Amino acid sequence: MGDRIMKNITDFEDLLKSKYGTKGTPERDKFEADSLAFRLGVMLKEARNDAHITQEQLAEKTGTKKSYISRIERGQSDIQISTYYRLIEIGLGKHLNISIS
Repeated sequence: MGDRIMKNITDFEDLLKSKYGTKGTPERDKFEADSLAFRLGVMLKEARNDAHITQEQLAEKTGTKKSYISRIERGQSDIQISTYYRLIEIGLGKHLNISIS
């Protein structure tokens, strides 16, 4: 029974290929960019909540607007690394680490 169940399992990459195409296609590239924006937004929101500050307070500390912070946290804004760095390091007093693997 276990072997029969395992044959129906598809890995995540196969699901992405079937829905968005292979890496390097316009549809897949858009999905990857949107996914990154979403993940960065979630991480910012979690770090901001851990620091116990509001979106407005973070905006004031970093010279941005509350609406911009909100868009980032919802994954609806393409953000530059320098801006993200400023939000994390200056606004939240945390360290931003980036790795390439």
